[in-house]
Amino acid sequence: MSRQAKCDGDWWIEDLSVLRIDMFERVITAMKCRGVRPESIGASLVNYAQKELTKKSSLWNPSRETKFDPNSSEHEKLVVQAIVSLLPVEKLAVPINFLFGLLRSAVMLDCSIASRLDLERRIGSQLDVATLDDILIPSFRHAGDTLFDVDTVHRILVNFCQQDDSEDDLEDASVFESDSPRSPSQTALVKVAKLVDNYLAEIAPDANLKLAKFLVIAETLPAHARTVHDGLYRAIDIYLKAHQGLTDMDKKKLCKLIDFQKLSQEAGAHAAQNERLPLQSIVQVLYFEQLRLRNSLSCSYGEDDPKPMHQSWRISSGALSAGMSPRDNYASLRRENRELKLELARLRMRLNDLEREHVCMKRDMAKSGSRKFMTSFSKKIGKLSFFGHTSSRGSSSPSRNSQRTDSKVIERTCASHE
Repeated sequence: MSRQAKCDGDWWIEDLSVLRIDMFERVITAMKCRGVRPESIGASLVNYAQKELTKKSSLWNPSRETKFDPNSSEHEKLVVQAIVSLLPVEKLAVPINFLFGLLRSAVMLDCSIASRLDLERRIGSQLDVATLDDILIPSFRHAGDTLFDVDTVHRILVNFCQQDDSEDDLEDASVFESDSPRSPSQTALVKVAKLVDNYLAEIAPDANLKLAKFLVIAETLPAHARTVHDGLYRAIDIYLKAHQGLTDMDKKKLCKLIDFQKLSQEAGAHAAQNERLPLQSIVQVLYFEQLRLRNSLSCSYGEDDPKPMHQSWRISSGALSAGMSPRDNYASLRRENRELKLELARLRMRLNDLEREHVCMKRDMAKSGSRKFMTSFSKKIGKLSFFGHTSSRGSSSPSRNSQRTDSKVIERTCASHE
């Protein structure tokens, strides 16, 4: 349907915006029962909320400052709760930024818990299309608390993950349907992981942000959601810089979240020189950087050479481990860790051999300069053929016949002298 046709068919949206909230609720309920399109219902709700909420408060317009009016607040609370109850069940019936606007209003106006939980569930079902500005929900009520409402964002993330698990169990067939809107894919997980890492980096400088809240946000998503840990490392580094009073144990808890083998080359180089990280984490970074260097050097080998074990381990320990159970994954990691230790021992032995060969080559090169004159002189002496054996110098292994002839000549010479 074209935009003009949609506008002609939804002419009633503007007319309904002048109704009281009780009448508007009755009309929308009747229209839903008559089978009006969810998109039209959603457009009507958005239009009504914009007129009833934005013109009376600064909830949806932070740049506008207005005094707190209890009567107006109670009316807006009723409007928000009514609109939430009228929202269509379809995902894309209303924009997600509209849902976040309703959630901010519901938090500030202290709406019913049912309304807030309903909004959090709806947002969680389509969190992969949200932006950083959407999830930066200010903390309205508690003085001295964090600048942003971390608890609400955590519940939204839990809804996203639970929706992922429950729908994968109920509809296994939909996993193979890339167009299915009811089964979050790996792409959605990666998008949400990047969103969460950016959110953590944004809230990390807050001095009132406790370590437990930072950890619970970072640990909500499954491990396979993050294919690259640069964003998580950046957020943890900002938190360490803003909270310098953390104990070594707390720092270790934070750094356990980072998979250092999933850092890019730039992030790994930064982490190797980061004094804010615990010493154990820096050692891990250097270890994986050594493996990365070994992998890059192995690329110069021939195609017939065997592939290093740790290269296949880096691949198998990433996205492929997502389909394994935690127990099998742990056993596999322990086995691969033993293989890595063996490979590292062989690498050290090879490195020692190369160092010895290098020392020998340097010693030979140093001696070659003094022996050059003697070598050229011996070659000239050999050409004079004083002893008549120059013909045998070209062969390193003379034949048996030549040896027998030489021995007979020597015997005759000795007999003649006697």
